[in-house]
Amino acid sequence: MTAPSVPDKISPFHSLKVLWVKHWTDQLFSFACERPDDFRFRSGEFVMIGLPGENGEKPILRAYSIASPHWAEELEFLSIAVPDGPLTSRLVKIEAGDQVLMGKKPTGTLVLDALTGGERLWLIGTGTGLAPWLSVARDPDTYARFGQVIVCHTVRNVADLAYRDFFTSGIHDDPLVGDEAKAQLTYYPTVTREKFETPGRITDRIRSGDLFADLQLPIGFSPNADRVMLCGSMAMIKETGELLESYGLKEGSNAEPGDYVLERAFVG
Repeated sequence: MTAPSVPDKISPFHSLKVLWVKHWTDQLFSFACERPDDFRFRSGEFVMIGLPGENGEKPILRAYSIASPHWAEELEFLSIAVPDGPLTSRLVKIEAGDQVLMGKKPTGTLVLDALTGGERLWLIGTGTGLAPWLSVARDPDTYARFGQVIVCHTVRNVADLAYRDFFTSGIHDDPLVGDEAKAQLTYYPTVTREKFETPGRITDRIRSGDLFADLQLPIGFSPNADRVMLCGSMAMIKETGELLESYGLKEGSNAEPGDYVLERAFVG
């Protein structure tokens, strides 16, 4: 199902060749595309991804976090297929060699620039909200700025823990950050609908103190030490943001860096 290419000169989009596709479950999949020579982005940013419209209709695009770090030669994305979703019900069927559309302007607040200095960086995500952490966790600047990096990923079922092996061991072989990740990165998955060693929603484990006890850290978040990024479900982002505020952390932005950031493009 190769999509017709769109000439870049007259289009607001790049038309990119799909390099590979990996299906984690029937609904969860990753894919990578060629990276245009002139495309620059900061680790953690998002971009519009889509497919040409059918029957002469306009292209359908959605915001996707770039899952590859800013230095990578290919652009990686993580997606969920929504039944009857106008884009993802088609996107889930793409194969290597197909074409996808990508907007030319990356943006977003899940970037190191939006945070002030700290000791620990928490990357908290649900579902495909893991995607920006794949980018940030492979950026050498992350380990230069923070002594400890904690990736928290909450999903419904164990099979939804995409990249579990990567964060557990694979990243240790990364040519740029492997040694740093081995020494500084901790992966903390939770599962809500199946039996698991760390069960439940991440917000519940924050409230109970289990998260901190499991990681042998002081209970709660410290405005002096902890910096946090949030991505995923609206409910998790709202609830965790309120928890962070209760500990005295302040939200940051590109214009005014702070203690925690969230991606409003995916909220509401």
